[in-house]
Amino acid sequence: NNHFHQSKSQIYKSKMMNLNLFLLSVAVMVSAIKGASINVQPVKLGNAAGDFAILAKTGISTVPKSTVTGNIAVSPITSAAITGFSLIIDSSDTFATSTQVVGKVKASDYTDGSNLITAVGEMKAAYNDAAGRDTTATNGIDNLNLGGGEIGGTTLTSGVYTFDVDVLITNGDLTFSGNATDVFIIQTSKNVKQAGSTSVILSGGAKAENIFWQVAQEVVVAAGSHMEGVILCQTGVKFITGSSLNGRIFSQTAVTLQMATITQTPYTQTRRGLRGLQVA
Repeated sequence: NNHFHQSKSQIYKSKMMNLNLFLLSVAVMVSAIKGASINVQPVKLGNAAGDFAILAKTGISTVPKSTVTGNIAVSPITSAAITGFSLIIDSSDTFATSTQVVGKVKASDYTDGSNLITAVGEMKAAYNDAAGRDTTATNGIDNLNLGGGEIGGTTLTSGVYTFDVDVLITNGDLTFSGNATDVFIIQTSKNVKQAGSTSVILSGGAKAENIFWQVAQEVVVAAGSHMEGVILCQTGVKFITGSSLNGRIFSQTAVTLQMATITQTPYTQTRRGLRGLQVA
């Protein structure tokens, strides 16, 4: 009898353990589904475009001295549209160098300029990918025209934020809060304007390479301000005196730097699993 009761007790404990594990699994799945942003995938830049800190179609200019860490390029326009950098052509004629660029300067008229055709195509594809993402909701709050476009002074968690008005960072610093695999996409059919002496801040392990700014018009970062993320812009990008970026700039027109600091962030071909894990 003791053996019989002991067996029943063991069976009961085993069933309860299995039930608890089941309920825990359901809770995790519900939590993942509730946080719609958990399924947001990074925007793929492509290996060719991913080789550049700045890639533009109609020109890159600087008011010296700017500092760019990473390769820069223009295409299909020629190297004549790269101004203010005092370029020195390498003897291989495949790239140029500049004291303002920690990397290579490339253009369509250099001997390997044909490779830039692929990079420009990937730049356009990345823009279209970001523009095509569906708006998500975070903690029950619709991310459409959040704050009427004013996101300065706020903290954003991972998700897709969509605007048909100018996106403004004027009411204080903007914080992106998340872990190392969380993805943030800011879409606007208008402009992004960041006021002087404001900063974009990363919190909780969030990474600049997982923040994507898809902008149909202009991006203007005012004097002394700091931006984070990958800029995918259909028109012009301007970084004014003393401003800085950790990320990349992909412009389908021109990029204008004025004593600015641009630091390229990594690019890896990874995607996130259901619980935010990176998988090959």
